[in-house]
Amino acid sequence: MDPNSYANNSTYQRGVVDAAKELLSKAIAEKLDIDILLSSNSFQIADLGCSVGPNTFFAVENIVEAAKFKFQSQGQDSQVPEFQVFFNDHTPNDFNMLFKSLPQNRRYFAVGVPGSFYGRIFPNASMHFVHSSYAIQWLSSVPKVVVDKTSPAWNKGRIHYLNSPEEVARAYEAQYTEDMECFLHARAQEIVYGGLMVLTIPGHPNGSSHSHSSINMSFQLLGSALMDLARKGGVSEEKVDSFNIPMYCMSPQELEAAVERNGSFSIESMENLPHVSVDDTVSKSQLFAAHMRAGMEGLVKQTFGEEILDELFDLFGKKLEEPPFIFETGKTINFLCVLRRKGNGFEHAV
Repeated sequence: MDPNSYANNSTYQRGVVDAAKELLSKAIAEKLDIDILLSSNSFQIADLGCSVGPNTFFAVENIVEAAKFKFQSQGQDSQVPEFQVFFNDHTPNDFNMLFKSLPQNRRYFAVGVPGSFYGRIFPNASMHFVHSSYAIQWLSSVPKVVVDKTSPAWNKGRIHYLNSPEEVARAYEAQYTEDMECFLHARAQEIVYGGLMVLTIPGHPNGSSHSHSSINMSFQLLGSALMDLARKGGVSEEKVDSFNIPMYCMSPQELEAAVERNGSFSIESMENLPHVSVDDTVSKSQLFAAHMRAGMEGLVKQTFGEEILDELFDLFGKKLEEPPFIFETGKTINFLCVLRRKGNGFEHAV
């Protein structure tokens, strides 16, 4: 397996899944109404943005375990349903690798569902529980205006919205708003009344500025490393101008506003996750650079080709070690939001 692959460099995301386990189990214990299964003999779970594993399997196992416990604790031991899990990601995702890695001892039937979760991917009222971890910060696309040379939002010389003209940040925000509208509208059709959706999201605290987000700061450093390569002739500056990362770092308040605008879900809880500890046998900057490469190299490769990857991420790693240190000054939170599909008497928490 490629040493730079996501599967080998997603221990931080695994830490987030582990940190979310207790809140996830609590949400299922307290908020899942088993009556939603009356007309179905299988419990349908979707994991959106599953990638290639192994983190999706840990998350799904936590959900299945908590749901089984919920049935058993309500004296429904003989009526624990079968579980079917739908693993969803973009079409280019390596589903073959995902299926090869499926746990042998899994307690569910597995299905792959390719396609963007910003549109419909399941039939009406077919899902009982939808989960997504570290996925909906990705936008459906880069806002068109930021790569348009004639637009005031043209993001020349930068690859993200931090320290860019205000028009760029507004374009990203507008894209996020539109995407979340599509995301919630599609899920409202697919999730049964009373069904739950649990989202784990990297964001920035309410009331803090985008410039304090360590995710945004890291993209600024990656952009700076790309510009260094352009100055040395390693890549064309024009290509850097055409390259932007389609990711938006939201606050809990922004998600809350999107849910309220949509109107189909009640917010059952929204909590920050505890701090995720990382492997201290390697430096933070090395670990962060490896994780950044695993998450970004596919995008970088599409625009600049494979040959710049080693040099680019070496440069990025060095920039992480220069002051100001983003690990000390950046403010990033991981938060978990539990939503319930309204309707049919499921208007509020049970």
